[in-house]
Amino acid sequence: MRNILLGTVLSALLGAAIAQAGFSQTSAPERVPQYRVDPAWPKPLPNHWRLGAVCGVAVDRHQNVWIVHRPQGPVPPVLEFSPDGSLLSAWGGPGQGYDWPQLVHGVYVDLSDHVWVGGAGEKDNQILKFTAQGKFLLQIGHPGQNRGSNDTENLGGPAAMAVDDAANEVYVADGYINHRVIVFDATTGAYKRHWGAYGKRPDDSYYTQLGIQPGVHSSNINRMPPSPTPPPQFDLVHGLTLSRDGLVYVCDRTNNRLQVFRKNGKFVKESFIVNDVRASGSTSDIGLSVDPGQRFAIVLDSTKDRVYVLDRRSLKVLSSFGKSGTEPGEFHTVHNMAVDAKGNLFIGDVGGSRVQKFVQIGAEKSD
Repeated sequence: MRNILLGTVLSALLGAAIAQAGFSQTSAPERVPQYRVDPAWPKPLPNHWRLGAVCGVAVDRHQNVWIVHRPQGPVPPVLEFSPDGSLLSAWGGPGQGYDWPQLVHGVYVDLSDHVWVGGAGEKDNQILKFTAQGKFLLQIGHPGQNRGSNDTENLGGPAAMAVDDAANEVYVADGYINHRVIVFDATTGAYKRHWGAYGKRPDDSYYTQLGIQPGVHSSNINRMPPSPTPPPQFDLVHGLTLSRDGLVYVCDRTNNRLQVFRKNGKFVKESFIVNDVRASGSTSDIGLSVDPGQRFAIVLDSTKDRVYVLDRRSLKVLSSFGKSGTEPGEFHTVHNMAVDAKGNLFIGDVGGSRVQKFVQIGAEKSD
């Protein structure tokens, strides 16, 4: 009994020492979630359909998986899959009463089963809202009318959306032309607020000083090597997600960083993820683990075709997987992702024109 008590005391003291030294027990390798590709997901599409570049992935409240892609041939751009990978619905494209994006990009499904779609084209200054059956409901912004990163009516290459259902607000990563996060009423489309890097008002003159004219699409900018000092403005705001504890995680993709905010736009912290890359950057999209505390963040690196698992509190990289290639589990410009209720990852691949499922395994897997 004495030996048991002594062992208990020593374990407690060791745990306290580890905590005091700044190490988290959640960062131990065996505690970090691991993932295994499911090569049989999704099932083959009907009619000999083939996916184009997958540029948006979402999971709805029914655990169905939605993607938007740039079709090859007659395939509709919005596809819905069941959890087992069967195709459930297919719709989208130009229609009456709304302006379909020039270059579709980003999809989100809210708790009312409304499907939000964005666009990354040079004239894509709008997001669209549909029912799950494809009936048009709302358009925010108008193509070809962007007036810069402080325009409250139009967007500039909106790359991704996320809806705060309780507050009835839609957050937009805006994006490929503008350099900000902007928030609208999810029913009326009324403007609420917006912010740039560090929660400050965006300043497009920063890019003019770098020789980049306002309104230039991100694909037309020659990237400079990573700066030794943190850039004062966002570059390509490519992805975002909302946590249960009221934080907004924003992917400043080509600046290789995550910035974290409160929902009112107040800056909390930032972290640079693999800050030695140019080209597509190392923070393309982000998802959160599904344990009660959402202890982990999962981040996509479009340049190195890697997936990083981060401690959400510290934003430190704990593990990673993936590489460039065409085999199952490999990527060719990994781009967008979503997480289902079991913690499984669904990752879209632009160059590979596919979406893959990665099953979560290990100690942190939810029931």
